[in-house]
Amino acid sequence: MKIQILLCSALALLVSCNKETKADENQKTTEPTAAVKIISLNGTLTETLVAAGQEHQIIGVDVTSTYPESIKTTATDLGHIRSISLEKILALKPDVIYALEKELQPDLKEQIKQAKIKVITVNQEYTVEGTKNLIDDVAGAFSTEIAQKLNQDITEKLREVKPLKKQPKVLFIYARGAGNLMVGGTGTPVEKVIELAGGKNAVTTFADYKPLTPEALIQSNPDVILMFSSGLQSLGGTAGVLKIDGIKQTNAGKTNNIIAMDGQLLSGFGPRVGQAVVELNNALNK
Repeated sequence: MKIQILLCSALALLVSCNKETKADENQKTTEPTAAVKIISLNGTLTETLVAAGQEHQIIGVDVTSTYPESIKTTATDLGHIRSISLEKILALKPDVIYALEKELQPDLKEQIKQAKIKVITVNQEYTVEGTKNLIDDVAGAFSTEIAQKLNQDITEKLREVKPLKKQPKVLFIYARGAGNLMVGGTGTPVEKVIELAGGKNAVTTFADYKPLTPEALIQSNPDVILMFSSGLQSLGGTAGVLKIDGIKQTNAGKTNNIIAMDGQLLSGFGPRVGQAVVELNNALNK
């Protein structure tokens, strides 16, 4: 009888241990080892890492990492990814570096690897599905539950997009002062947000960005001018935009229809992409 009891107890303990092991295997944690120190060289990756609970692990960021605002006080700003040196990186003694595959220079990537620092490069597609894949890759490495929630939040947010009575032509102007004005053509992240929000790009004759000219402004005749908030500020506000040659001859200029949004929010295609689309959609609906 005693032997029977002992066998039953052992069997129960074994089943219990097996259940615990399976639970541990299926559960990812948002708390990595305390020794892990992260450098993030892209604003979207930084935002995603923070959303995954890793803000206190991030010790260095690039200049595009502007959200959340607290990251600029808790992490060292290393500047633009194209000008970051290996020396700056080594000074922070990171354990892992996150970057977009298309942005990290091959020679710097090789130098980092030779320094025995782990490099994680991520591909980015400027679509809702591409954003969800990025979130799965980055946030999902820490917590599948958090990644699923972030993706679900995007889906739910996009349901708030309202149909527009008329599809407006939207011209995106990238500005860094009156002497540096570029206009967004096809294939840009901003164009994708414009389309998701119900508008259409006013410029379809070229890809990427080209210098703004009065002739191009008048020819495209946008209903709306879209800018980064920082760009609008660099021109001195709406009054400064209206001083650009050709603006007042457009529908947007005649109606003072100028929309400004945070740059990282509008073009980042990160966890807040749904919010960006809804904000632009609401502005176009006014």
